[in-house]
Amino acid sequence: MTHPGSFGDDAAEMANESEVEAPVAGDSAPGRHRAGHADHDQPDTSGVDNWMEEGGPLEPSDVTEVETGEEGAAGDARVAELTTDLQRIQAEFLNYKRRVERDRGKVAEDATYRVLVPIIDVLDTVDRAREHGDLDDGFAAVADQLERVVTGLGLTKFGTPGEPFDPNLHEALSHIGEDPEVEVTTCKVVAKAGYRIGERVVRAAQVLVVDPA
Repeated sequence: MTHPGSFGDDAAEMANESEVEAPVAGDSAPGRHRAGHADHDQPDTSGVDNWMEEGGPLEPSDVTEVETGEEGAAGDARVAELTTDLQRIQAEFLNYKRRVERDRGKVAEDATYRVLVPIIDVLDTVDRAREHGDLDDGFAAVADQLERVVTGLGLTKFGTPGEPFDPNLHEALSHIGEDPEVEVTTCKVVAKAGYRIGERVVRAAQVLVVDPA
């Protein structure tokens, strides 16, 4: 037989146990959180929510751009400097190449000059012999061959009667009067022909000149 007093005590004890074991509202695991401990066990996510609202996580490209911006500008400046140096070196090399080619041509011209200057006297002798008819067939062939060789080396002959006098090309040995047929001072007689190599005069033509009347 059950006593009224004992039944009341058992009911009160069962009520207390139900209150202790009751799960926290919204908890997916009943019995895990108990009353008075819900706020202590939940993590604070307010900072994460604010961070997400401000734009989310940074992309790797954003970080790279920030970190390498100054390095990129310095690299561009270095490339421009090296490009300028390269252009200067190329210009100096081209100038050096032109000087070498010009000096090489000058050396070759000087060598030809030294070889041909003594031959000019031989050519003068050939001219005098030809004028007096002293060249027979054998010597005439030798003289013609010699003239062809020196012409092939760049030696050209100039100076003929009737040319206007040019102090850069002619050496006036004497004035022999006036000539009504000329309008400027003119080479009347060529004592010795002139020779040049290219534009370089090896020897000026020696002439006798006449003046206009």
